[in-house]
Amino acid sequence: MAMMACGAILGLALAGYSLFTARGTSTLHVPAEDVALVNQQPISRIDYLAQLQTLFSVDLQHASAQQRKKVLDDMIREELFVQRGKELDVASSDPDVRAALVNAVELEIAADAITSQPTEEKLRAYFESHKERYASEGIMTVHDYVFPPAESSAAADAVKILKSASAADSAGRFKDRESGKVGDEQFYFAAKIHLGDPLFEVARTLSPGAVSMPLVMADGIHVLYMTANQRPRPRDFATVRDQVLSDYRGEAIARLRSGDEGFLRKRANVLLADDMRE
Repeated sequence: MAMMACGAILGLALAGYSLFTARGTSTLHVPAEDVALVNQQPISRIDYLAQLQTLFSVDLQHASAQQRKKVLDDMIREELFVQRGKELDVASSDPDVRAALVNAVELEIAADAITSQPTEEKLRAYFESHKERYASEGIMTVHDYVFPPAESSAAADAVKILKSASAADSAGRFKDRESGKVGDEQFYFAAKIHLGDPLFEVARTLSPGAVSMPLVMADGIHVLYMTANQRPRPRDFATVRDQVLSDYRGEAIARLRSGDEGFLRKRANVLLADDMRE
């Protein structure tokens, strides 16, 4: 029995030695497509050749021994540090590393949308459904006169006066009523920010010299007087094709990212603190 036990132990020892030292195993053999293995992590031969070309502008045949050694040492050092960073879980604490990881994942998700070339028919269909986006920017000069809620009759009288008076007369007569938000020439987007959506939607419909009806808002009664209104002009597809392509790809990327985020959220176990739950 003792000899049988010794034989079994010797057999296992020989088998283990053969397993970890035989040629062709992962510990001694580097695949042809790699230049090195660092803790069984491969360093690609393609990446090595690219790094050699980037640093010294030479191919493998014309590189000196020192150049080849430097590139290989640098790549091994990088892999060692990457592996050590994973052991230390640097990605969870370093904001730059976290941002780089997020960016890498987003680029991978968006790769298909970035590299794909949509047909002209798809681009034209997208353009037709978003024509207002590609029109020239409108410009307006509008005066916004504000009256206290109790002075509704004064606001109505102002409308009558503004309809009959010239721009110069009206500007001087009701100057103390101006909101100060507008009054000079502004692009549509700026006027929309200053007036707010409700007032802007009324202003954009006014022709030069037109006056709005009194508009009751939370801060008072507004009367709009338009002195100049250059409305947006549509542009043809050929002029804005590059922008259409960029917007088309942007929406495709957004859809892909949203889909992948939803998938990752479904398979993840996300726990929220009590005070963060709605």
